[in-house]
Amino acid sequence: QVQLVESGGGSVQAGGSLRLSCEMSGVTFKTWCMGWFRQVSGKEREGVASIDVDGTTSYADSVKGRFTISQDNANNILYLQMNSLKPEDTAMYYCAADRAFSFRLSIATMWEGDFNHWGQGTQVTVYS
Repeated sequence: QVQLVESGGGSVQAGGSLRLSCEMSGVTFKTWCMGWFRQVSGKEREGVASIDVDGTTSYADSVKGRFTISQDNANNILYLQMNSLKPEDTAMYYCAADRAFSFRLSIATMWEGDFNHWGQGTQVTVYS
């Protein structure tokens, strides 16, 4: 059974950092695609960062240079390191995973409907 459990959200002042973690079970890291999405109440869920089966990463323009997606393959954990946080980064953040897609995963191709496995979400609030 696949399970994704997130942690690491919280409240931070603008300019600060947070690291989100997504512990996964029932997932084979080397053959699964993964990503982070975020959603503000009343708006659509948007892709933030993705990592394909070969380790290729991709980022939304709004977070490029500030956020880093990474994997701990030994412990089955997906991370999102968020630096230089801005108030507009405030959202509920979700990790997602699924078996390798038939297409290259990137921010351009990332769509929530393609992922069947999700974390419960963790709130990130950035105050000025």
